[in-house]
Amino acid sequence: MSLKVAIQMDPIELVDIDADSTFRLAEEAQIRGHELFYYTPNKLILENGIVFAKGSKLKVKRVKGDHFTLEKEILVNLNDFDVVWLRQDPPFDMGYITYTHMLDRLGSNTLVVNDPFWVRNYPEKLLVLNFPDLTPPTVIARDITALKEFKEKHKDIIIKPLYGNGGAGVFRLGPDDKNISSLHELFSGINNEPLIAQKFLPDVSKGDKRVILVDGKPVAQSIGFQPKVKRVQICMLVGGQKK
Repeated sequence: MSLKVAIQMDPIELVDIDADSTFRLAEEAQIRGHELFYYTPNKLILENGIVFAKGSKLKVKRVKGDHFTLEKEILVNLNDFDVVWLRQDPPFDMGYITYTHMLDRLGSNTLVVNDPFWVRNYPEKLLVLNFPDLTPPTVIARDITALKEFKEKHKDIIIKPLYGNGGAGVFRLGPDDKNISSLHELFSGINNEPLIAQKFLPDVSKGDKRVILVDGKPVAQSIGFQPKVKRVQICMLVGGQKK
């Protein structure tokens, strides 16, 4: 059965077709005969309780520099679609949160993946703290004294934005590194969010494994640089909801 699939994502002209998972999802949907519609989050509209989007019908192809074709931009009612993929990257700011609230208003006949409620209420860097036996020592704080005390305790740490992505803004502070105050000042000038700091794990240099679970069952994994690794990231899709 052919489905109407809308993809809410970052500008498609900027994606790396060899690394971007959203592009791969679009490819597979197209191969299966589904109709693709593309729009960016800033084109989402809520009017009189109805969720619209301005975007274009999309065709994708695995050709670097020429990987997509868009038709003329049109306004659509997202309730007319079978599936809406919520795929934009952070920052996980109030704009991002507002878009999840807007998508919450779609009717039951439209499946939103991942479910906006769970995307909004289970940020990945906070969710993993439910598994302390699988995570390194971690502190989440905006208070510079708390961060300095954590650094003094663990010596070699990683510090980064709580709601970043793709490795952006990640800094390693070794035992003799004194830049934690400067980094705190830098991040504090950008937003009001806490920072996350973790004890550095040397085995991260060996790569990682990412395991995909659907309804609690592993269905696929992509292996990192080496077969022996210490770091595992788990992405769970439960009834279309990411946890």
